Amino acid sequence: MALHTQQSLSGFIASDPQQSITENGDTRFYVRIGQPHFRREDDGSFSELEPSFHDLVTYRATADRAFARFAKGDSFVAEGYVRTFQVERDGAIIEREEFVAKKIGHDLARTNYDVDRSRRTGPAVEQAVPDALASRRPALVRDESSALGL
Repeated sequence: MALHTQQSLSGFIASDPQQSITENGDTRFYVRIGQPHFRREDDGSFSELEPSFHDLVTYRATADRAFARFAKGDSFVAEGYVRTFQVERDGAIIEREEFVAKKIGHDLARTNYDVDRSRRTGPAVEQAVPDALASRRPALVRDESSALGL
């Protein structure tokens, strides 16, 4: 089976997160994001350049979780796609783009955090996996000492 890939984006949250409701009644999460840029110098060092700024959105349950967990200044990694669209501004049609994040999380290379491995309430993630794939899932290790062979 082919490896499924999508576009990815990393950067930092540059604005305060905004939450709204779409015409369809879905939750929408919106932020301006920044992407740092660097230039490699002849001596092998790097010079930091001005960041570029872009729009990022996500919808539904991911939007709810992102709004609860992200704040201005947080570093993130996201998976999704770029959507282009046109808007009218001052009588002129302008081409815009935004990154639509299907998945988003904090960048562990730049963020200190603790992982909560307690089970979520509501539908279990395991139930979403078809039975044919269930036999290929690794067993969960519940006791650290058994994982170490002690």
